[in-house]
Amino acid sequence: MSADRLLVRGGRVVDGAGAEPHRADVMIVDGVIAEIGDTLDSGAGDRVLDADDRLVVPGFIDAHAHADGAVFRPDVQRALLRQGVTTVIGGQDGVSYAPGDGAWASRYFAAINGPHPTFTGGSVADLLATYDGTTPLGVGYLVPAGTVRHAVMGMDASPPTVCQLADMTRLVETGLADGALGLSTGLDYVPGIFAEARELAALCTPVTAAGGLYVTHMRGGYETAAAAGLAEVAEIVRMSGVRAHISHYHVDAADGIRLIDDLAARGVDVSFDMYPYTRRCTLVAMALLPPEYSAGSVAEAVALLGDPDERARLRADWFPLITDKPSLGPAWPDMVVIAHAPRAPRAAGLSLRAEAARRGVDVVDATLDLLIENALEVSAVMAVRDERPTSNLARLFSHPAYTGGSDGIYIGDAPHPRGWGTFARLLGTYTREVGAFGWTQAVRRLAGLPAERYGLHDRGVLTPGRRGDVALVDPDTVADRATYAQRTALAIGIDDVVVAGVPVLAGGELTGATPGAAARRTGPARS
Repeated sequence: MSADRLLVRGGRVVDGAGAEPHRADVMIVDGVIAEIGDTLDSGAGDRVLDADDRLVVPGFIDAHAHADGAVFRPDVQRALLRQGVTTVIGGQDGVSYAPGDGAWASRYFAAINGPHPTFTGGSVADLLATYDGTTPLGVGYLVPAGTVRHAVMGMDASPPTVCQLADMTRLVETGLADGALGLSTGLDYVPGIFAEARELAALCTPVTAAGGLYVTHMRGGYETAAAAGLAEVAEIVRMSGVRAHISHYHVDAADGIRLIDDLAARGVDVSFDMYPYTRRCTLVAMALLPPEYSAGSVAEAVALLGDPDERARLRADWFPLITDKPSLGPAWPDMVVIAHAPRAPRAAGLSLRAEAARRGVDVVDATLDLLIENALEVSAVMAVRDERPTSNLARLFSHPAYTGGSDGIYIGDAPHPRGWGTFARLLGTYTREVGAFGWTQAVRRLAGLPAERYGLHDRGVLTPGRRGDVALVDPDTVADRATYAQRTALAIGIDDVVVAGVPVLAGGELTGATPGAAARRTGPARS
């Protein structure tokens, strides 16, 4: 059987390892880069992709994505590939389908991850197998600590017993052996909010042994609370020796850089991802209700929210506290814009204040009624008090510990535009226009460095022996087009993408090929 050969010809290679752009051809044989050099020859039967002087870069790795179930959708595939993303890392924030039957995670994160179309339960290995040959993208996975805790302890808020902790640790060990890239936590979600540092450090012990990564949505809401969250990360690292990665690092640049540099000076091996937007997207119940509402069953929560005495208590004792949250404040009814409410489609895109006006009730009643009607399955795009300028975000992007991550959520009628624009905005606005980094460093932060941090040593760099995941970038035109008004507008400037040597995006459109597969950990981590 003859080899499958694809020659990418006439481009400027930016390899993801730190080399400056240089003119070269790339030959991919049977899905693997075979040769990079000047004017390589093509033979009979070879396919040729003309780069037309575009940048030839390794496919980007989205270090934080909620495409666990959405990656099978053509619109999501197109959105990612049009940004040059060829691998996404799922299992984020401590909640996803495996290990277990997937039912709890599918319900709790219905507005974030959505359902998985084929996984009906099993191990991490079983889940990873669902991505093999079924999508044009690679999908990595972190063992979600919240899912593990729920499998062993349910919603018990107590510290685990010795036996429970041993059971949880075994689930983490098995997930890592199945190919997971590390462990994730979501310490503002349940049941992660109940886990103390000592428990998390114990779960990180097998991660350390495997060379994996501890990836965390820190406790406390970021922004001005970031110092406390990072102090807990440092404690977990001290007790376990694990390498750490901070998810969606929301913080002012000066404070954020100081805090990360302080961790590094104390010997904490840490990196972080963040998206180039200041607004967030999350579950309304998590942001605006006490945590016990997420800890119980949906039926119990809905019944409680409908009780007049409980509503009066929340109005008097709880909602005033929201005005003191560092990320919200007194203007919260205007700052929370509904992204997903499947049983109230007219609410999508409206602020809670506007939704209250539409219903003819006050904002507390509108919020609680919306949650009841949708069985808590409501997400929102949330503004912050400090809409930091591009220059502020650029300072954090230029930090050497930064890797690209979209936190893309693909559920809802009015989603956050970050899932459609993050990587294109990093290239267009922050590389070409602002100069947070040059093309060499941009590609390293979006491909080479996340590959190193997550232990994916088969991709992320254009060099012989690596996977033939390649994107062609027009440096003059690449840009995001998604906005808070036009949320799913596709990026421009990346029209051709190859995964494992197979064209998956040609002329800006999907080819229908599905050479993607689970991105399993391939060796000891570096950097």
